Amino acid sequence: MSHNEEQQTDPAGSTQSFQRFVVENRETEAEPRRPVLPYVLVGVGVVVAIAIILTVVLTWS
Repeated sequence: MSHNEEQQTDPAGSTQSFQRFVVENRETEAEPRRPVLPYVLVGVGVVVAIAIILTVVLTWS
């Protein structure tokens, strides 16, 4: 019965304990990853440009 009374007197006890745990155990944030899409687009652009140049050279020679 006393256990039940303790829960009623401190209803936010577990929440406070959790918040204290979070504050005390902060993890370092991971460094933001550099975007890959620009590099992929540059690579595709280079391949397309080479293909166009080869097509023009082979067509006119």
